[in-house]
Amino acid sequence: MINYRPTLLIIALFLLMSPGVQAMTLKIATIAPDGTTWMKEMRAGAKQINEKTAGRVKLKFYPGGVMGNYKSVLKKIRLGQLHGGAMTGGELSALYPDMQIYTLPMLFSNYAEIDHVRPQIDPILKQGLDDRGYVCLGISEGGFAYMMSSEAIRSMTDLQSHKVWVPEDDVLSDALFNKMGVNPIPLPLADVYTGLQTGLIDTVGGTPMGALAFQWHTRLGAVTEVPLGYLIGVLVVDKKRFKRINSADQKIVMEVMSGVFKRMDKLNREDNLKAIAAMKNQGIEFVQPESDELKTWKKLADETIRESGKVAASPGMYQKVKTMLADFKQQQARPQP
Repeated sequence: MINYRPTLLIIALFLLMSPGVQAMTLKIATIAPDGTTWMKEMRAGAKQINEKTAGRVKLKFYPGGVMGNYKSVLKKIRLGQLHGGAMTGGELSALYPDMQIYTLPMLFSNYAEIDHVRPQIDPILKQGLDDRGYVCLGISEGGFAYMMSSEAIRSMTDLQSHKVWVPEDDVLSDALFNKMGVNPIPLPLADVYTGLQTGLIDTVGGTPMGALAFQWHTRLGAVTEVPLGYLIGVLVVDKKRFKRINSADQKIVMEVMSGVFKRMDKLNREDNLKAIAAMKNQGIEFVQPESDELKTWKKLADETIRESGKVAASPGMYQKVKTMLADFKQQQARPQP
């Protein structure tokens, strides 16, 4: 009689070959320094994923820009040397222009507007990345970026006497500063601190917690309290690589990271408030431009966005957000019962 029962060896080989039990390590690079809230939460999430998948899915992080700038990271993802990256929305606009919708200059004035818009816009951005071959594991608040300088800037005249940094390939910021009579100096993020040290630049745009994390605050004397743009951090992984994980484990990864990013939204907002207090305690001056001056800045920002066309964001996305903001402002202006 033929014995059809598989041997233990065959069972073992089958289990080893099964995609459901193969270990998968996702190698992810980020410019965020180790020890920051971002990295602490990312590592906590990775630990949960490792435990809940019984070691089948691991996340390995390369923090502090050791894998190069966002261009290098995206290239290494294409080559398979990395599987993902944590980048800003502006950096990911190279893949999908609408990713920089939140950072458009002076589009948002406060966190209430952001909290109104994000629940509708975040899912659209995630789908846009998916259509371009990337799974978005989460979008987190970075906070509002402000102009920070060696001396107080209250007007365009003040600004014109400063050496202003803009990120590499930031076409919008470059165009806006040119409209304001400034020729900005483009540098990669990793070179900003050195630029401040050497005097190559004396004015930067960034979030308060970012200024502390990168030690920029040690070279600054003033902050102009006008939100320049709302920054987001986005964690993406190569879609083909992610799909090699079995569906049950994919669900675990998405659920865990969803919780991580919800916590980071809250923690990052708190960290920015703490960073502002720390900068004030250090003696950094917080100033505001005059009302008429601010109107001029916003007018130039609007002109810059309109003139940039699809470089800024798709007309459909831009108009959608503008409509949402207009409706929200009308709601806020109505008398409360």
